[in-house]
Amino acid sequence: MSRRISRNSLAWVMLAALLAVVGAACSGSDRAAAPDCPDDALTCPASGSSAAPSAAPSTSAGETTGSPAASPSPTGTPTATTGTSGASEKPAAKNACASPSACGFPDARTTGPRIPLKPHKTGYMAVRKNGLVIRGWDITGSLDIYANDVTVIDTRITSDSWWGINLRPGYSGLRILHTTITAVPGKGPDNGGVDYAVSNMGTSSIEVGWCDVSVFGDALAMGQGNLHDNYVHDIAPFINKGGEWQHTNAVISSGGNTGHLIIRHNTLLNPTSLKQGASGSIGLFADTGVVRNVTVDHNWIAGGAYALYGGDTGATGITVTNNVFSTQYHPASGGYGTVAHWNADGAGNVWRNNRLSDGRPVQPEPAS
Repeated sequence: MSRRISRNSLAWVMLAALLAVVGAACSGSDRAAAPDCPDDALTCPASGSSAAPSAAPSTSAGETTGSPAASPSPTGTPTATTGTSGASEKPAAKNACASPSACGFPDARTTGPRIPLKPHKTGYMAVRKNGLVIRGWDITGSLDIYANDVTVIDTRITSDSWWGINLRPGYSGLRILHTTITAVPGKGPDNGGVDYAVSNMGTSSIEVGWCDVSVFGDALAMGQGNLHDNYVHDIAPFINKGGEWQHTNAVISSGGNTGHLIIRHNTLLNPTSLKQGASGSIGLFADTGVVRNVTVDHNWIAGGAYALYGGDTGATGITVTNNVFSTQYHPASGGYGTVAHWNADGAGNVWRNNRLSDGRPVQPEPAS
């Protein structure tokens, strides 16, 4: 005898199946509800931002420990040596990326202050108190740090000085988190220009995380530090006091560093045109000494003359892995190409799993 299923029974079966599908969809990895952040937390991510890098956890005074392991290239991903553009001529791969936010990189929604701010017209302010925490300030001015273990968090800085925040030599432990750092174009001391959002003059590491940075010519300037989950954008070109276009970089290191510079999970945009002084989105230059011990991992990088300057012939310990070089400003990410001055033979230098935003893998040309 055949089995019959009533309409009510069938309806319940269909409803159960539907609920199972919906439940599976809601529990997948694409659901990104940010955790609640307690008031005293220093490194809690904003909604939609990534957690602090697990491969290089922060310790007290903002130092980092350990060296991140590079992820292997996906199986079957084609590789090719680049031409003058710095980009492979292979066809686009499947892992193309439309925009930073669509692919999980920082933007205005995941960076900057998370709490209401109170105005503080400080002007130039020298900080000399060890352990000071500046939180919830809307600062019109700049901070010059002559102290240890200072934390700037959930704050906004609008500067008309040479920098937004500067750490002086001999001091350590500076942390700048969930902060907006910007400037007033035409009001800076360098013939109207403003040079550095964050400057590290010393030899100790500093941490800059979940910050929204704009306008400054060289936004994040340091030889050692932990730069993660930041959104650097809308760099403003200017003619400096020497009468030349100031070279612009989202991140810049001039070499001679004694510590480790980690650049991980940032959106780094340099839209400056080639005629107005564009340099790099990440500029690792040997201006004051050999470039060493730099990790560039899992960033969205776009713009500049070359998107990445790799440290030149003497560079060692440079790890560049898992980055997306965006074509949003130029077909090869940078105006002249993707990568320049990469030292392929340097001890400890690693280039792995880097691609253009249309999916094409990138292999650098050797340093000249």
